[in-house]
Parts: sequence; structure tokens; C-alpha cells
Amino acid sequence: MIFKQHLIFILYSLCANVFKVAGTKSKAKGSQGQFPITQNVTVVEGRSANMTCRVDFNDNTSLQWSNPAQQTLFFGDKKALRDHRIELVRATSQELTIRIGDVGLSDEGLYTCSLFTMPVKTTKAFLTVLGVPGRPEITGFTKPAMEGDLITLTCTTSGSKPAANIKWYRNDKEVQGTTKTNATGKSFTVRSSLKLRVDRRDDGVAYTCHVDHVSLSNPYMTTEVLEVHYAPHLEIAKSLIIPQEGQYFKLECVSIGNPIPEPVLWSKDGGELPDIERMIVEGRELTITTLNKTDNGTYRCEASNHLGTDSAEYILFVYDPNALGQHGPDHALIGGVVAVVVFITMCLIIVLGRYLARHKGTYLTHEAKGAEDAPDADTAIINAEGNHVHAEEKKEYFI
Repeated sequence: MIFKQHLIFILYSLCANVFKVAGTKSKAKGSQGQFPITQNVTVVEGRSANMTCRVDFNDNTSLQWSNPAQQTLFFGDKKALRDHRIELVRATSQELTIRIGDVGLSDEGLYTCSLFTMPVKTTKAFLTVLGVPGRPEITGFTKPAMEGDLITLTCTTSGSKPAANIKWYRNDKEVQGTTKTNATGKSFTVRSSLKLRVDRRDDGVAYTCHVDHVSLSNPYMTTEVLEVHYAPHLEIAKSLIIPQEGQYFKLECVSIGNPIPEPVLWSKDGGELPDIERMIVEGRELTITTLNKTDNGTYRCEASNHLGTDSAEYILFVYDPNALGQHGPDHALIGGVVAVVVFITMCLIIVLGRYLARHKGTYLTHEAKGAEDAPDADTAIINAEGNHVHAEEKKEYFI
């Protein structure tokens, strides 16, 4: 009987241990699955952010979201904080998702998801808010600038987080500016400046400020077109290369300057135009309806603006069309020059050939020395021949 009782006690203990181990494993499994999981979230200022907390296993234990100030936002499906921007998206035993609308920079920070087991388990998610930069503005330039002035263009954008990046472009070519960044609360103000010594080449040039930021799909841009005033420069353009009598002839006073130099004044040989019926002035153009020899002379145009005065001159010579037709473009003169050059060249060749023919083949020794005193080449040859008879034996040949 005692043996029976002892056997029953042993079996009871074994069963208890088995159930205890099984219960421990089940509890451990549940404990491992009951741990909240979150993810960090990045959102652009003014948009909405979804904060999600999940558990793989939950035995109907409640989930809770709290903000960086540890204020409870939602406990399960129950809203705890009166903020119309925060709303429930989903609440189940394994998930709690909330939405924060119209997110501001003040909403950034660590949010806490809590699972109310024993003990309470928590995990955190960081909400990053990107501050959108304001539209850039260019300041520091007062139109117009005078040629030679030193001006400063400053582009400013505020409210960015992180700090925005500013680039300058002169028309389509990037140029370097000087950038400064200042923190204003949680956002940044960025300024970039360009210093320029302007001249007439800068008149009408577009300087563009580009603002790039991670929150922007396309950069913000603003453009300043420079206006530079400078003194005038004048040139005269003619309608004919060779003006002839009877032709229609036009001179144009081409002026460059800002403001535009005007009015344009025409004169001839230092005085007024002599024949206003044939010489017609329209704006910057002087037209002579029918050219004749009396129109020969120096024509001058003059114009000014508030920065100075300039002038240009053109010397007009009117050709006789009949004379041009008879003589043509000097072909006869050119032909005559070519003929003279050919004749002189041929003469030189003949003289050189005769000289070589006379002196080729024979070189005399000292016995032919008498030829040196001859007044010319023919006499020298005759004198030398007299010595040849007696110097035949002493002749040397040089080729």
C-alpha cells in the first residue's frame, strides 16, 4: 500500500513538471511576440504622417501612442489628446496606427509606443519634419546701375530644415557666390551674395538664384535682369561699297548706348546738309536720293545721352559710272605689270646664260694673265687667245 502511494506521488510530480515546462515555454513564446515594433518617419512640413505600432502576438493587451512630451495620443481606439490634427487610422489587437495632419516643425521628436503587459514594453520612433524653404528674394540692386559701379546681389530664403542650398547663374552659366547660414529656431535662413563690377556687357544679363532642398521636387528660382547705363558709341554703315552717280545711297548711324542716344544729328564737311531735297534724314538714316559729284565730302553723325556724346564720320566719293565702264577694274594695268615682270625675268635668264657659256670649260694658268687688264670681256678673250698658242702645253681644264 505504501509502495502504491509512493508511485502515485512520483507520477504526479512528473506530470506537474511537464505541465510547468509547457507553461513556461508558452509564456516565453508569448513574451517574445509581445514586443512593439515601430519605424522612423520623415515628412515634409504641412503634410500628414502615419505612425504605426505592431506586435506579432497579443493576448488582447492594449497599445498606446505618446508624443515627445509624453502626452498620450491614443490608448487603443480611445483618443486621449484633444488635437484635431491627430486621428485614428487603425486599432486592432496587433496594430495601432494614427495620423498626424498638417505636421509642423514643433511635432518633430521621439514618439513612444507602449504595450501594457507586465512589465510594460515600449519602443520609440523618431518623426523627422523637413522645413520647406520660402520663395527666394533678390535684394541689393537698384535700377539702373552706372557702368563701373560695384553692386551686390543678395538672395535670401528662410524656413528651411535642413539648410537649403543656393546657386547663382549668369544667364545659363553657374557663378560662385558667398553663402551664410543662420539658425532661426528649428529652421534656417540662408543668404548668398554676388559682388559685381558692372559694365555695358552686363546690360540685360539675367542673374538667377536657384534654391535646392530635399523637400522640393523642383528648385525654387528667382531672376534679376540688370539694367546698366553707359555712354554712347557710334558707327556709320553704308548701303553701297562703290557709290556711283545717279544711284540711291543710304547711310545709317548705328548707335550703342543706354539710354539710347538721341537725337541723331547729321552734318557734311562741318556744316549743315547742303541739299535737303535730295538729302533726307529719317531717324538714324541719311538718304541721298540721286548721287552726284557735289555730294563728295565727309559726313558726320552725332548723338548723346546723359552719360556722354559720341560721333562717327564717313568720307563719300562718288564715282563716274562711265569711267568705271571704260577702264574696268584695272585689268589692263595688272596685265602690263605682269608683262614687264616676265620681260625682265627673260632678260636676266639670257644674260646669265651667255655669261655661263663664255666661262664654262677652260681655266687658264698664269700664262693667260693678260686677260685681267682687258677693259671688257671680249677684249679679255682676244688677249687670252694670244697666249693660248704658247700655253697649250700648260692649259688646265676645270669642269
